[in-house]
Amino acid sequence: MKITGMFFAFSAALFYTLGTIYHFVSHEIVGTTALLLTGGLATIVGFYMIFTAKRLGDLPEDQALADVHHADTEYGFFSPHSWWPLPVAASAAVLCLGIVFAAWLVVLGFGLLMVSVTGWLFEYYRGDHLTW
Repeated sequence: MKITGMFFAFSAALFYTLGTIYHFVSHEIVGTTALLLTGGLATIVGFYMIFTAKRLGDLPEDQALADVHHADTEYGFFSPHSWWPLPVAASAAVLCLGIVFAAWLVVLGFGLLMVSVTGWLFEYYRGDHLTW
């Protein structure tokens, strides 16, 4: 995490520098704002990574001689056969199209998104996977 934090900190400095140079060369506000906001996001992520690295200590990716098997093998549970990401993505697309084209599509997309996210969340609490 320490290396990743430093990467984001240097990226933030690069984006701030490029944003400043871009402003004085082009006098264009949109590109300058985009570069400065990108630097701000890199600052936030870099600060979080460096702050967390101080609390956790050295991780295997911070050590030059570490192997793959030194890392934590437990990443959590991921459903290998879930179809719910497809309706979540489709309803998010409808919601975004509604923001562009019509308010009724926003309502429809939001409703579909809530139903599909709820289905994805409670996928293992119904049917064959019911544990109680």
